[in-house]
Amino acid sequence: MGLFSFFKGQFIEVIEWLGGQDSMVYRFPAYDNSIKMGAKLVVRESQAAIFMNEGQLADVYGPGTYTLNTQNMPLLTALKSWKHGFNSPFKADVFFVSTASFPNLKWGTTNPVIMRDAEFGMIRLRGFGSYSIRVNDPALFLREIIGTSSSFAPEQIAGYLKSIIVTGVSDRIGESNIPVADLASAYEELSRNISKLLEPKFNAMGLSLTGLQIENLSLPEEVEKMIDRKSSMNIAGNLDQYMKFQAAEALREAANNPESGAAGTGAGLGAGMAMGQMFAQAMNGGGSANSGHSSTAPTPPSTPKKSFCSECGQPLAENAKFCSGCGTKV
Repeated sequence: MGLFSFFKGQFIEVIEWLGGQDSMVYRFPAYDNSIKMGAKLVVRESQAAIFMNEGQLADVYGPGTYTLNTQNMPLLTALKSWKHGFNSPFKADVFFVSTASFPNLKWGTTNPVIMRDAEFGMIRLRGFGSYSIRVNDPALFLREIIGTSSSFAPEQIAGYLKSIIVTGVSDRIGESNIPVADLASAYEELSRNISKLLEPKFNAMGLSLTGLQIENLSLPEEVEKMIDRKSSMNIAGNLDQYMKFQAAEALREAANNPESGAAGTGAGLGAGMAMGQMFAQAMNGGGSANSGHSSTAPTPPSTPKKSFCSECGQPLAENAKFCSGCGTKV
């Protein structure tokens, strides 16, 4: 191998990145090698290539194949003060940025979010879900987030993005005034509103929030038990309909069990009617107690006790002083 062939082997003639599913940014390893003027730059779909000179952003290339020269590298040519027709090897940092979507990234509340509910008062709310992002401005993303890192994965900014999303979720839920019991039916609407709120913040980093989903908003256990109790009370609220339903069920059971006969049917109906009377009496008693009246039944008037003469045994008139039979003084 001649001296010329040795130097020619040190020049980079093809610059490309085969891509990685988990990486957003890839720095082409050209630290000690020089890039040959006229080298091929291959940028695949869902990629962008960025040239940097001593930390300054220069030219940005979209998908395609390029032959590097001073004509299609205007910014780098100006930064390096090249003269027209420059044909020598040069050094520059080359970054490939993936513009594909990165889906199924997770977010969740580290601590409960305190909010006010009209029915339950102050409550603590937890939530989690997923979101998707993509780089929509490679140069801005590289300048604001990446710096000079040789590689970059979404997990490296996941904590920061999660805090932005949790703040947006808390803000939108608090402003929506949706009752806690109705939150589950508003997940899709809340997700759209939160995405609109956060999109400008993501754009400022060169990113786009392509999707956000709320998978669950959960309440503390004690609040969930309170909701369960209230649901049970609402189900049993109309005792008249409930007892009619019970009677119909007893008839159905009797029809399905002919061996029980009329006695079984009567017993079922009797039990249902007795239960209905018991509930009705309990409700009436509770209503009178709540209205402030005493629930004690009135005492019936007492019957006067009869007295008799100690001498002759004749019945004595009321308040009599002498016996009408023998004249004995009472």
